[in-house]
Amino acid sequence: MPNNHAAASLRKGSIAQKVTLPGAKSTKATSKKKDEEEGVDPGDGWDEWAHGKALIKPPDQMELTDTALKEEITRILTANNPHAPQNIVRFSFKERSFKPTSVVDQMAVHFVLEGSLLHQDSDEARRLRAKEGLPKETATVDTGAELDEEKPETPATPAEDGGEVDEAGEEDRPDSVASKTDMKEPKVTNQFNFSERASQTLNNPLRERSCQTEPPPRSIFAATANQWEIYDAYVEELQKQEKNKEKQKAAASKKDNDKSKKKTMLMETQNDDVTKVGKASKIFERMVNQNTFDDIAQDFKYFEDASDEFRDQEGTLLPLWKFQYDKAKRLSVTALCWNKKYPDLFAVGMGSYDFSKQGLGMLIYYSMKNSAFPEFIYQTDSGVLCLDIHEQHSYLVAVGFYDGCVAVYNLKEEGLEPVYKSTAKTGKHTDPVWQVRWQNDDMDNNHNFYSVSSDGRVVSWTLVKNELVFTDIIRLSLNGAVSEGPEVAQQPSIACGTSFDFHKQIDYLFLVGTEEGKIHKCSKTYSSQFLETYDAHSMAVDAVKWNHFHPKVFISCSSDWTVKIWDHTINTPMFTFDLNAAVGDVAWSPYSSTVFAAVTTDGTVHVFDLNINKYEAICQQPVVAKKKTKLTHVEFNPIYPIIIVGDDRGYVSSLKLSPNLRKKPKGKKGQEQPKGPEVEVAKMEKLLSLLREPEQSTA
Repeated sequence: MPNNHAAASLRKGSIAQKVTLPGAKSTKATSKKKDEEEGVDPGDGWDEWAHGKALIKPPDQMELTDTALKEEITRILTANNPHAPQNIVRFSFKERSFKPTSVVDQMAVHFVLEGSLLHQDSDEARRLRAKEGLPKETATVDTGAELDEEKPETPATPAEDGGEVDEAGEEDRPDSVASKTDMKEPKVTNQFNFSERASQTLNNPLRERSCQTEPPPRSIFAATANQWEIYDAYVEELQKQEKNKEKQKAAASKKDNDKSKKKTMLMETQNDDVTKVGKASKIFERMVNQNTFDDIAQDFKYFEDASDEFRDQEGTLLPLWKFQYDKAKRLSVTALCWNKKYPDLFAVGMGSYDFSKQGLGMLIYYSMKNSAFPEFIYQTDSGVLCLDIHEQHSYLVAVGFYDGCVAVYNLKEEGLEPVYKSTAKTGKHTDPVWQVRWQNDDMDNNHNFYSVSSDGRVVSWTLVKNELVFTDIIRLSLNGAVSEGPEVAQQPSIACGTSFDFHKQIDYLFLVGTEEGKIHKCSKTYSSQFLETYDAHSMAVDAVKWNHFHPKVFISCSSDWTVKIWDHTINTPMFTFDLNAAVGDVAWSPYSSTVFAAVTTDGTVHVFDLNINKYEAICQQPVVAKKKTKLTHVEFNPIYPIIIVGDDRGYVSSLKLSPNLRKKPKGKKGQEQPKGPEVEVAKMEKLLSLLREPEQSTA
């Protein structure tokens, strides 16, 4: 029986090595005929395969001499794994530092196979047979039968000597051992071709993590509680509740008199818990907002438009943050002003230029660190038309209203009401206040600011204790300044002031623009008449501003589509630019004496640099989403190269100036380029001299 098993396994495993028997020629002949009839080709390369194999040597193999072949090369094999890491470090809690570990696992497992085969003659196989109750012969016979059954019938394959073994008939013979065996007996598992359908999952090693903390501080408290102490505690609580009710009643009576106070009291009572985390939540909101608009913050900080090199001195404006407040959507941006102390903070005045639709107004503070929501919000009973932030005390804001009032807000004070406000008793204007400007403190160190209104008055307001004290500086008239005399005689000839600006170096000198299109040069100390009058525009002067560097130059703009640059010693304009739309506002840049920006009602921002081009803007860019949106105001940031523009839909857009819009003139090679305000003055003076020469020669 073992020999039969060996023969069967030999037949199963190998096809090339066949046993040749003498009586197999007829079978071979019949199979050949069968192949010829069926058209089976035994294969062209079979004869070649049957011949002996020859050693093939590659042509580029190196030839070695006998001495080189006989030379012994000794290699020492070690148990160390060359790929094992040698630089593993672990944290030592004892020494509180990372220490390298010298013990590294050097064993590399290449192949692992868990099998379930048993040898026939082993003790475990005998125990298995005894357990299943099978005799030794039966187990052996069944194993052989299983092998014969699993062996598929393979077609006869010709051998080298022409012999062949016919195995198909072995199992069909009546004297076969397998046929005599009763097939209903239980079978032993095949010891050679058996796979168990089970798997064992890898159990993760157990790990423990523990940490030790300092024990919390403990304090022992002991007290006795009796009925009297409990009673006293209840009485105290009742007294507190009664006091709170009295406060609420007093607050309710005040709320009936003033609606704004009512809102503030309600906010205070409801948001007591919110105010405790107000500062932290504001910081958190800024962090979230800066993460959300990180790409804009990166552009603001680092982006420089490289395409300016190929634009032939023209520049572009890169849109950055857009600021809006939902409750101020229907209002127009009527004033813009940067905070000089905190260059990321600016104030926005909200009102309406449509005088048939006047209502509430707003004073809003925005920060570039959080464009989603304002930092401060003050609601006003009348529309805001102008504002100005104090340079030294940046928490003070002077505001002018449509109803003629002026007010001062203090950001340090709690509450939504102004700390100072003019009334009819304290000399408020009778028409809208178009502009306010802070001035240096007076002799008594009191803060003061100036205002101009359509009623023709230029008024100085001084902050004295808890009230505003007014002083009329000048009254505008069509024929000239009027300081004294009956008001009835002055009434028909009153000129409406729309804008003004104070000289940067000469403290007493200021300009006033009027609704009739004229600009008056005035003095604080000489109020009986104007120092000079310029026939500037054919419509109202929307803005007039002195140059930051040159003491003689100022700029004006009007709804007659023009922007004009003046030398205050000459009656005629030095430059005139037609922008093809009503000009809402104009502003000088703080970094160059020849750069200024203007905004028009067609939604376009115009940026000029007279040092580069004296005839047209080097940047004209629409910055509004809708065509009908009108731009109302523009302001340069005092430090960063950005501008903000406001429109009549309540939006404020920030735009970054490309390098061409803030380019400094190139100096000669080898020379250090001078810096400072003197350079800017000289740059503007050079332009003015080109225009003055013809006049002087004709004279």
